[in-house]
Amino acid sequence: MRAAGPAALAAGALLLVWPALLNGFPLVFSDTHAFLVQGGEPQMVWDKPFVYGPFLRLLHANTTLWLPLVAQGLIVSHVLWLCRAAFAPPSWRFHLGLCGALAVGSAAPWFAALLMPDILAAVAVLALFLLAFSPAVSRGQNVWLVVLAGWAIASHLSYLPLAAVVTAVALVRGGRRLVVAPLALALGVLVASNAIGHGRVGLSPYGSVFALARLVTDGPAQAVLARACPQSGWRMCDWQGRFPADSDLFLWDGRGPVWSTPGGPAALAAEASAIVRATLLGEPVAVLRTALGNAAVQVMRVRLGDTLGSDWLEQSITGSFRAYFPAAEMLRFRAGWQMADRLRAIAAPFNPPHIVLLLAGAAASLVIAWRRRGRLEGVLALLVLAAVLTNAATSGALSRPHDRYQARIAWLVLLPPVLMLRAARPAPGLPHRRSSVP
Repeated sequence: MRAAGPAALAAGALLLVWPALLNGFPLVFSDTHAFLVQGGEPQMVWDKPFVYGPFLRLLHANTTLWLPLVAQGLIVSHVLWLCRAAFAPPSWRFHLGLCGALAVGSAAPWFAALLMPDILAAVAVLALFLLAFSPAVSRGQNVWLVVLAGWAIASHLSYLPLAAVVTAVALVRGGRRLVVAPLALALGVLVASNAIGHGRVGLSPYGSVFALARLVTDGPAQAVLARACPQSGWRMCDWQGRFPADSDLFLWDGRGPVWSTPGGPAALAAEASAIVRATLLGEPVAVLRTALGNAAVQVMRVRLGDTLGSDWLEQSITGSFRAYFPAAEMLRFRAGWQMADRLRAIAAPFNPPHIVLLLAGAAASLVIAWRRRGRLEGVLALLVLAAVLTNAATSGALSRPHDRYQARIAWLVLLPPVLMLRAARPAPGLPHRRSSVP
């Protein structure tokens, strides 16, 4: 990296977190509180891997959330720099142009500025691409990318199938076998942390509760319960005919099926696993039909706004500020535009052009993936499209479709047509055997 490189990375990071600068504080979500508790106590949280919370704790040092926000911006900026280096020698001008274009024309900055693992979905995809195909990464950068991608994949359970599909596609297209390492690392981290923290060996000790909520509110599990109750003795039999229509209410309403169960989700997990298994075996067609329907809805849900309001922040994250930070941090948080509910109005005008650019980027990526399938840009386009579709399928199948779930990764379709501009790298498979693509 030339002397101008570090300055370009820092400037790119600032461009990519501009919503936080505008807000006067890093963007947060009600779930940010759970991640702060993870690292602050420390404490295992039933529905979240013990991964992103320790990252926040390590960097904020009970001082300020600006520190992990800066780190997050630098991570995204650096991965984009390495992606450009895969196609041509990077320059600070191109990097600032790329980060500036993404800052204005995509949802990337709204997630880079958010203290949630959402931005790490895109980071994982790009890191896997670099590990598999980039001819420009050094040995030290390979180590960094393996650790970064493994951490990103482990940060959210829905990223496991996403990473598995991207890894499989990369291997089929002739990528380096090193691309397998991040997924293996993520699986090891999740199994070990759950064994230590929950006393249960597995990737998601209580993930069946989420699957139950989705299958019940979509309908297939209710058909199974109608056949199995009351002889099964399941607690959910008592809810027949009055299940919430919304899976979020099923999961989070204090009077709903999960939290009205003595012991909450931990106590319900075994029964949830049994009902989910019976539903998959007894209603496979209905499960597939509803999953595909949810995925079709999810792939089109890309608008900004899900995480920009003050909803539930006073009831959640303020407790973390009191417990882990100086009083001044609470004042800075409450003075931000997010708590005044001003950010949604600021983001709204970006939605129409973002959607137009996403459609154009998706169309361009499809063309590149087909017509330039023997070149590096074609492989990147293929991996991005596979990631976007897999994300829609997993998010839609496991949770009610939300704009946030797809917007956090859909912006990747803009990269293949942009990164190939003035590319100097020859076609993979010619002089550079390391990046060969059959």
